[in-house]
Amino acid sequence: MSAALPTSSREWHLVARPHGWPKAEDFALREAAVAAPAEGRILVRNKYFSVDPYMRGRMNDVKSYTPPFKLDHPMDGGAVGEVIASNAEGFAVGDHVLHGLGWREIADLPAKHAVKVDPDIAPLSAYLGVLGMPGLTAYAGLFEVASFKEGDAVFVSGAAGAVGSQVGQLAKLKGASRVIGSAGSDEKVKLLTEEYGFDAAFNYKNGPVRDQLKAAAPDGIDVYFDNVGGEHLEAAISSFNLHGRATICGMIAQYNSTEPTPGPSNMALIIGKRLRLQGMLVGDHAHLQDRFVQEVAGWLASGELKYQETKVEGIENGYDAFVGLLRGENTGKMIVSLV
Repeated sequence: MSAALPTSSREWHLVARPHGWPKAEDFALREAAVAAPAEGRILVRNKYFSVDPYMRGRMNDVKSYTPPFKLDHPMDGGAVGEVIASNAEGFAVGDHVLHGLGWREIADLPAKHAVKVDPDIAPLSAYLGVLGMPGLTAYAGLFEVASFKEGDAVFVSGAAGAVGSQVGQLAKLKGASRVIGSAGSDEKVKLLTEEYGFDAAFNYKNGPVRDQLKAAAPDGIDVYFDNVGGEHLEAAISSFNLHGRATICGMIAQYNSTEPTPGPSNMALIIGKRLRLQGMLVGDHAHLQDRFVQEVAGWLASGELKYQETKVEGIENGYDAFVGLLRGENTGKMIVSLV
């Protein structure tokens, strides 16, 4: 046991359900008491926590694949930190762990819900992105859900984000014939082609997505990895070759909509083209975890796989980081740093 444990910890609470875009008054940064961990539990000083698009859905009081955040309770999400007190076999003070109690400075959790991570293999923050949940989402969504095969032409929306940027690079590493990405700024488009090796990319704000995709993929696409939905999904359906496959991972374009969003107007093409559109949740693909880490860690070590992070400093800026993510202000993984 550590002798000098902190007595309090700051944590973000959801205090009102956002209507449309989240507002500052929907959240509160509050103090909570910290006690020594009970049997089977550990105390972790978080160094980084993750903010992710899926968290916006958890702020609504609706039945979904994961329970909504409770009002006046700390929010949760991915985090990495250092064990500062342990009352559990197999975990010692100084161990670094990945766990699910983010949005707070100190986490008190059952040791069985923590996974040790090695800061010598990759920086700790990488376990929230390229080697974490977003990375596995990219890996499983491309290879298992979309049944990617060598020679496929791949289109990725939200391609400069944590998931999208990895999808495009994985496709290139596995022999895609062409990889196209969309992003929300000319700077991100340049990053996709010059840093991440995409064959083509476009700024979706510069004109109709359908026209820009057709110009970037004149021979059509075989795989679409959807992080955005809306106009992007309609454009992909239009550009698909026969037997095209789409992984529907996210629909960030409509997360803050207050009215129902119209679906694609060209759904009839799904029949003639024999398309497969499949939704995915990363939790269904845990069996790929070991293979994913082994393969991706190798590509990271060799420099073949590149990644970027946008770090927002300080727990007090957690809300700003989250809203910035929804606005597309991040390049790569959006992370709140507490170190």
